[in-house]
Amino acid sequence: MRVLVVPFPWKTHLYNLVPLAWSLRAAGHEVRVAGRPDLLDAVTGAGLTALGVGPGETPRVRAERDRRQSAQRAAAARRAPREGLEPLFDPRPDRERLSWEQASRVVDDLVLPQARRSNDPMMEDLVAAARAWRPDLVLWGAKAFAGAVAAAAVGAAHARVLYSVDVYARLREDFLHAKARRPPQRRADTLRDWLAGWSARYGVEFSEELVNGQFTIAPFPEAFRPDPRPDTLPVQFVPYNGSAVVPGWLAGPPRLPRVLMTFGDSLDDGPVRLLPVERVQEILDSVAGLEMELILALPPHTRRELREVPANTRAVESVPLSEVLPTCSAVVHHGGTWSFGCALRHGVPQLLIGRAFDAPLKFGCLERAGAGLAMTPAQADGPAVRAALLRLLGDPDLRANARRLGEETLALPSPGELARTLEDVVAARRAGPVPAPR
Repeated sequence: MRVLVVPFPWKTHLYNLVPLAWSLRAAGHEVRVAGRPDLLDAVTGAGLTALGVGPGETPRVRAERDRRQSAQRAAAARRAPREGLEPLFDPRPDRERLSWEQASRVVDDLVLPQARRSNDPMMEDLVAAARAWRPDLVLWGAKAFAGAVAAAAVGAAHARVLYSVDVYARLREDFLHAKARRPPQRRADTLRDWLAGWSARYGVEFSEELVNGQFTIAPFPEAFRPDPRPDTLPVQFVPYNGSAVVPGWLAGPPRLPRVLMTFGDSLDDGPVRLLPVERVQEILDSVAGLEMELILALPPHTRRELREVPANTRAVESVPLSEVLPTCSAVVHHGGTWSFGCALRHGVPQLLIGRAFDAPLKFGCLERAGAGLAMTPAQADGPAVRAALLRLLGDPDLRANARRLGEETLALPSPGELARTLEDVVAARRAGPVPAPR
């Protein structure tokens, strides 16, 4: 069969889809990965066939746009605070529903603006490419709604592939529940209106499948799927970070308990920087006396701003997580997909310090499973991080629960097994070819 893969247009979201794309290729299927021109090198670098969609941008233009969007995200977060949204992030499925005002505020201020910025530029090219190639299956990363529209336009089966806990489907469910209790003339649904406007151009009537897919592929154990859905296919998280070289210091086992501290690019993110350098320095000073080997991964210029690197700390620019984490006794990170998924896979207790929209639900699931700790950036001062690290390294229950989650992760179907399942699913779900417009 022909499979079109549509990642949300960030490199880390592309990487989330690479192992499954590889597995489908290895099973003999034709696979193309659609992306904006600035993603194509990452696609071909992963050994996959790239399909360019959307306008080309120079790295300088993209960097400037990303800086503006970072400021816009920060402003939107201030307009749509999380106060009152606690039910959305409660891991228990029997939570109280959000009010209309709460749900619509999050959609209008956070979800829809990002969805439009990321999908509108590639929508027309993607649908044209799908009509020309006629895929049987479209796999689209969560929030890459253009993939759902393109699939519907050609009658392909399509699945939403998660990169984290499914906070967006939960939010949609709460929104629709609140909407149903509104008077008909006061049921504004901006996400539906946006998607319906695009789909109507291609002769497709709006349905909720354009929001949540015909089915969902979820990469984490059951503890991180708090809302059971019959249309979900679980898959084992398999890390892919791009090309990497194993550093020499990994050749032998660590002499002391090894702890990885990494915040991805979030310490280098301009106006929305996760932690100021002064706070990182305070954390380093607080843990300097602990009997451990701390591997600190920081962007180069952030590392140069540190006043002092303690003797128990090795400062590096980057590390291949899948190689380092099996040697670690604990990890401190920002909750990114790769840090989080790799720690789960290798059974490593985690301390999560983050503020992404999905962070509270992810943190709640982790703490409920008893496999890690979490705090907000505002709480992450030196004494708090030191106390959390001592608990991660010394609490046998935390360590046992982390190992259990690792075993559950490895027991999920591999991408290769899922590829075989997808063949049967597509045969049952594919609507049949939709005639291309004359």
